[in-house]
Amino acid sequence: MSNEATQAWPAGYRINPCAAGPAPDIVAAFREMPVAAIGDAMSRNIGTIGLRPYHSRPDTVLCGPAVTVRVRPGDNLMIHKALMMVRPGDVLVIDGGGDITQALVGGLMRTTCVARQLGGLVIDGAVRDVLEWAEDGMPIFARGHTHRGPSKDGPGEVNVPVSCAGMAVMPGDLIVGDADGVIAVPAAEAADLLQRTRAHLRKEAKIRADNAAGTSDPERFDAALRAKGLPV
Repeated sequence: MSNEATQAWPAGYRINPCAAGPAPDIVAAFREMPVAAIGDAMSRNIGTIGLRPYHSRPDTVLCGPAVTVRVRPGDNLMIHKALMMVRPGDVLVIDGGGDITQALVGGLMRTTCVARQLGGLVIDGAVRDVLEWAEDGMPIFARGHTHRGPSKDGPGEVNVPVSCAGMAVMPGDLIVGDADGVIAVPAAEAADLLQRTRAHLRKEAKIRADNAAGTSDPERFDAALRAKGLPV
């Protein structure tokens, strides 16, 4: 048995390799898909809750495979480790427990993110150096912000399943974020969900055209009302 297989991690610590994620052409295609449409194709109840963008341009799109990090609230030791492991285009997804009393990332770390060509960050926690994050070039969503900085003591885990702002994320899941929010697409289902999202967008295009022309079908909602016993 290999040393890796028998390695015992100290309690609260784990560092796993980065997962492959979806194929590059799938990632590129999802970059053109609105998060709301992806969510509609995934039953409308999946995605982050309570995060806000700290980049300034509302048309900014975040899209890439997840490198996940779970940290003790207010501590960023394992985030620094994850930044040594990321590949260009990866998205750092950080479970900080929703705590906003201490920032998990700041302007100095932003310079590392840019240098490593990170695809962006999604943080269930706080940031600081807000004006630096507002500059173009590094999409970031977070729970809040504070001037109070982090500790670097651990514990923490890299590339493990996490819960980020109400959204379950596995390493390698495709993370897509835009002005409406952030969603995780399971890597194994990405190709199928891409087709479902495209089909949903075609359906929406027809409804939008009918609405604009004043020819929308009243039966679309009347049928639902009749099913509830309303006399329409």
